[in-house]
Amino acid sequence: MECHVYYEGDDDPKKCTARRLEKFDKATLYRRMEQVPYGVVLNPHADQALSPADVADGLGTVVALDCSWESAEAASFRMNGVHRALPFLVAANPVNYGRPFRLTTVEALAAACCIFDAYDSAEDLLEPFRWGETFLTLNEEPLRRYSECADSSEIVAVQDDYLADEEPSDELLDEGATDE
Repeated sequence: MECHVYYEGDDDPKKCTARRLEKFDKATLYRRMEQVPYGVVLNPHADQALSPADVADGLGTVVALDCSWESAEAASFRMNGVHRALPFLVAANPVNYGRPFRLTTVEALAAACCIFDAYDSAEDLLEPFRWGETFLTLNEEPLRRYSECADSSEIVAVQDDYLADEEPSDELLDEGATDE
């Protein structure tokens, strides 16, 4: 699985997971959007959920945007590619621990790898982070269930089932991926 990151550089460099991925040769960073290769763009504003069908369609490149959550607006995701939203997952990073939909760049890339049934790639990406294994442990059940889905509509059904079991607030349901 090829991992690429459009890097905006607006976060604390010491806490930036994308820069650490680059340091360990686990992802390629780009400072200009036109340099980013075509692939599956992890976009929380996308209309369709990421699913195993995306990798089955020959899209073996995953692209993430590394920016502050404050600047992660829809306009920030102007990259070429197939835009997909990650389904409900919980962050394990120290800044947003336990918060749904607040994943770091490495968590998002690792989640995509898991959904694409590339768990070894996910573990490899998370290896440089003390809390990396915690991300996989916290999200073990939903990641397993998502990886067993055929397409986006099944992902959304599993997400809805999982959220119903967790009894989330209405706000969480409004932030999740859709299958439109």
